Amino acid sequence: MRFLNYILLSVADVTRSQAFYTPLLGIEPVEASPTFLLYVLPNGLKLGLWIASEIEPAPRAAGGVEVTFSEDNDDALEATFADWSGKAEVLQKPTRMDFGYTFVVADPDEHRLRVFTPATNPR
Repeated sequence: MRFLNYILLSVADVTRSQAFYTPLLGIEPVEASPTFLLYVLPNGLKLGLWIASEIEPAPRAAGGVEVTFSEDNDDALEATFADWSGKAEVLQKPTRMDFGYTFVVADPDEHRLRVFTPATNPR
């Protein structure tokens, strides 16, 4: 059986990405080199950041891909927004949508990071 347990993002500058992701995630990478970083999140999901110039085959434009984090409730989402909005470009302020309460920020390589709490009464 296959499991989705690893997300790999291409980045332009590993040092800049580490300076962004370490305080954002609140954890240190478990692996760090001049071309690669690896974070293991508390739930076991791995987030790798690999310098784009070293990836083979070369990455293509990603399109509408988002890395998504869920929160337990709206208060937790608001707290995360307060923290992350000072560290990242805000693309969407907290907004109520059909699927729940959400916001979106961008990392230094313009990868979209979405945080949401599920709607309690989805339509």
